[in-house]
Amino acid sequence: MKWEISHRETWLYEANPTLKLAVLVVLFLAVLLIHNPNVLINLSLALFLLFCFGTGYPANVLFWMFLPFFLIFFSSASSMMMFGEGTTTWFRWGLIHITAESFWRGLHLGFRALALGLLGLIFALTTRPVPLFYSLMQQLKLKPKYAYSFLAAVRLLPIMLEELQTIRHALKVRGVPRQGGLGKVKRYAIPLLSQSIRRAQRIAVAMEAKQFSGSGPRTFYYEIGFSKYDGWFVALFAAFLFAAYYVGIHYPYIPIRDVR
Repeated sequence: MKWEISHRETWLYEANPTLKLAVLVVLFLAVLLIHNPNVLINLSLALFLLFCFGTGYPANVLFWMFLPFFLIFFSSASSMMMFGEGTTTWFRWGLIHITAESFWRGLHLGFRALALGLLGLIFALTTRPVPLFYSLMQQLKLKPKYAYSFLAAVRLLPIMLEELQTIRHALKVRGVPRQGGLGKVKRYAIPLLSQSIRRAQRIAVAMEAKQFSGSGPRTFYYEIGFSKYDGWFVALFAAFLFAAYYVGIHYPYIPIRDVR
């Protein structure tokens, strides 16, 4: 497909998608409950290394994918640092008031946002949509009508991107002047929406013609099970969490152990 990015598949791709989702949700909740910035920094660094060397994508692609989350890290950390509360003043200029407490809280907030973003990126980059929804139907008993609806929507996204590019080229060839604001949105939204409605109707008719039903027993073309890679995946993230806690508590970078 035109919009696919070349990459190599690592062993992370072989882990069961449902198990992978469950492990990352647990880690997501764990990150929210970590109040030691040393532990959070260690965990963020481990996730960043896995993101760089475990997803199988080229460095330039990883850079552009990571850039928005780095900006979120910088903005969330700096806003808390400059406008937080505290008693030990480090710098004051107008509305900007940086204290020791606000600095460490801002650093902690930034790394928390970065860790959550890296968890989402690792899952999104190493999980294919088709095995994910098949696994949800088989392991979590997700109803097929919901799974196939989401899967069809995912498959339509690249087609919509290609149609958007086609509309842009057509308008440029015809010499249509550029518009801004609502006019630009209307120019692209109406044809994209109409094409999506037609395509969704054809998909619904095809599913009905094949006597697709959302109830009753079903067989699956892909059987998603468990393998040794699932054990490796759980062990890897458990090791990340244990190492982050151990190093953060026994070899702290900063003197603060709790930012609350």
